Amino acid sequence: MDLKSTPIAIRLAAALNSVQRFKEAESMLRQITQGTPGRADGWNALAHTLVMQGKLDEAVPFHERAVETDPKFPDGWYHYGLTLALLGQLSKALGCHERALAVDPSFVKARFGRAQCLHKLYRIEEALQDYDAFIKAQPSNLDARSYRLYALQNMDGIDPGMLFQEHVAYGKLLESSPAPAAPAPPVIKDRPLRLAILSPDLREHSCVYFIEPLLRHLDPARFELFLYHDHFCEDSFTARLKSLARVWRNFIGLPSQLIVQTIRTDRPDILIDLSGHIGMSIRLPLFARRLAPVQVTYLGYPDTTGLTTMDYRLTDAIADPPGDADRRHTEKLVRFSSTAWAYQPPATAPEPVPPPAASGRPITFGCFNNPVKFTDRMFAVWAELLAAIPDSRLLIKGRDLQDKDVRRRMLARMEKAGLPSTRIDMLDRTASTRSHLDLYAGIDIALDTFPYHGTTTTCEALWMGRPVVTLAGDRHAARVGCSLLAAIGHSEWIAETPADYVRIAARLASDHETLRQISTGLRDDMRRSALMDHPGQSARFADALAQCWEARLHAGEIEKYSSVS
Repeated sequence: MDLKSTPIAIRLAAALNSVQRFKEAESMLRQITQGTPGRADGWNALAHTLVMQGKLDEAVPFHERAVETDPKFPDGWYHYGLTLALLGQLSKALGCHERALAVDPSFVKARFGRAQCLHKLYRIEEALQDYDAFIKAQPSNLDARSYRLYALQNMDGIDPGMLFQEHVAYGKLLESSPAPAAPAPPVIKDRPLRLAILSPDLREHSCVYFIEPLLRHLDPARFELFLYHDHFCEDSFTARLKSLARVWRNFIGLPSQLIVQTIRTDRPDILIDLSGHIGMSIRLPLFARRLAPVQVTYLGYPDTTGLTTMDYRLTDAIADPPGDADRRHTEKLVRFSSTAWAYQPPATAPEPVPPPAASGRPITFGCFNNPVKFTDRMFAVWAELLAAIPDSRLLIKGRDLQDKDVRRRMLARMEKAGLPSTRIDMLDRTASTRSHLDLYAGIDIALDTFPYHGTTTTCEALWMGRPVVTLAGDRHAARVGCSLLAAIGHSEWIAETPADYVRIAARLASDHETLRQISTGLRDDMRRSALMDHPGQSARFADALAQCWEARLHAGEIEKYSSVS
């Protein structure tokens, strides 16, 4: 291939990627790189095409070839950083984005990539500075605004009213231009409602533990299921979900306009978002275009979307108490059950074992929540707890905690808050869910993070027979643990103040026999709860969706939507 035609061929390959013709794009790019090996953009494009197919490891040497061919190619460093981040190699990814900025300080995409790495490396304040710098340079970039909103959820002491206004500002920017007119939905007559769900997490992901039990028990006479995946990874979890759907589509790599056309052709009655401002691809802009008469957000994001076109948010009265929570949402809150979750434990989960203290060992507190949720105030409270229980230890687990720089920074924060590093153990992520759950055998009591609670980790700890102590806060992210514990009948582990948090955890730590009894009884407590009443929760979920449809219908909104030509 001659040099003159190479740029055109690279653009053609990008066009093929945009319609998911990845194999053709890959074949073309392999020819380009063989014929013109001196073009860094060719190697970069080939690596990107492999990433789109989920071939991350295979893409790495081509990224390396791109930056070796032209070390001053900022886009090559940027895309290399994105792939390394997907592989979980965050420190190396951060270095790539910093290299791109060193080559070209005006290359603002690398500022965004750097912010995302800092966010995942638990350096939230630095991440927010980079998000702000990027948004200042590209104020209309909605993805950056979404990631910034998610980062703010981890900040301690943030005012809920201010957080709401930040989300509203996002919605106003997104909805500043009127959406194109949508086609009218089909008339509902003697047929099930078409229920569509859009998520990047219809795969081995914590989301599946909560959505699959609801979908598995949906009455097909009431709902026809359309599942829209948005990720290159498909696995055995994906296969199970596919078996439940009448229609399955994967939107990875597709341009927004084509996704819009596809969904409008499917003509769903209800469209549910499961990720909000979190995910590899933020799809809220699609919802701003009103793709279904009823649009709902649920499960993935612990707050309002900020969109006026998002009609409802599914929750419960503990996670979002009536009153202030309603005023801090652009959606109407639908409290469809006593708890908003239906938990499906991993099939590979081992049986619970007695806690270490039952055999006379010192108390070990544990927290396996994402360390991005760690705050300095939380560390100070944990320091008080360790001081109250002589010889006790703290075990934390999370991605990159064995990375030298991450570990050094984390220990420095802990020491500053009064947590002695000699009583702290850090573990990295494990290779499997089973090995992760096995680690609960080494702790006696699980400590929830605050203000951003755990969800999956709380359910996992309880399933493995360990009590979880949580601190009630002033917004959804800070009240999820309260909902889960109330659901299984253990509200006594919910603290109202930091001092109460220490007192509850210390009381549990002082009674080794009670800890042993808890370890044998918690699974039955969960099985008796709404949390694991999968048929019942699915029916309540279905009833809520049907009521949302009826409410819009009776308010005249669906007729108004249907009249649009």
